[in-house]
Amino acid sequence: MRASGDRVLRVRAQLTDRDQLLLDWLADHRVLTTFQISHALFGSLDFAQRRLLRLHRLALVDRFRPLRPGGGSFPWHYVLDQLGAEFVAASRGEPPPRRGTTVDGLRRIATSRTLDHDLGVNQFFTDLAGYARTRTEARLERWWSAQRCAQPGAFRTALISKVRPDGHGVFAQDGRRVAFFLEHDSGGERHRVLLKKLTGYAAHVAEGGPAWPVLFWLPTAARERHLHQLLAQARLGVPVATAARDSIDDETSPAEAVWLVHGDSDAPRRLIDLAGLGDPAPDDDEP
Repeated sequence: MRASGDRVLRVRAQLTDRDQLLLDWLADHRVLTTFQISHALFGSLDFAQRRLLRLHRLALVDRFRPLRPGGGSFPWHYVLDQLGAEFVAASRGEPPPRRGTTVDGLRRIATSRTLDHDLGVNQFFTDLAGYARTRTEARLERWWSAQRCAQPGAFRTALISKVRPDGHGVFAQDGRRVAFFLEHDSGGERHRVLLKKLTGYAAHVAEGGPAWPVLFWLPTAARERHLHQLLAQARLGVPVATAARDSIDDETSPAEAVWLVHGDSDAPRRLIDLAGLGDPAPDDDEP
């Protein structure tokens, strides 16, 4: 039987479902580190490294490794290479990107001033995916990027939403589902700026958008306390919950009981326990 001359068709037989999910994630979320990929999809760092090396040799993914300011280097950062971009485009019925477009995109990712922030957002969602990977009762059903959220009609047909979250997700556990907006805070913005973002969410709801909980993923407990003080003085149009990363050890997932709900004196809640705070999660992957 004659082998196909098309390289997308040739590589298709070498890809697993997990490989294809990874390529989709890189297309949507731009960059993931070795550790993020391993935790979310593999569980074994050694196996993840070997599989990523294989995908790199197939020219499906490319990678770069920034240097640490104090010496040494960060883990490999993986992005889509040209063949990977062509494969994803074909699977979505989209025209293939030009080589120059892909190269320019890779350079922008590697030199972006928002790289640390983008990786922080992706860490949140890969932590959820890793949590769900080892629990049959849990699943990350939706992970949308900031770019996907900004598309007209993303949350309701004909609605041009004013919200610009860092991400949006739907998480399921124990027979329940919760939809949420994520605001990943790196600590560089004033608290008033964080509070102002809620004005956009209130307008979003007023215009018919879903009132899902807004999660502020904050760097420190001190910053979290200050934000709650400001929230107490504001009129909010959406449920708000916060968690501080310096209060959570590396083994704790954002799916666990780390969320403080504004206006609630109870103990921290699990992510799935926020399901009753706002509108129900959508029934499918379309708004």
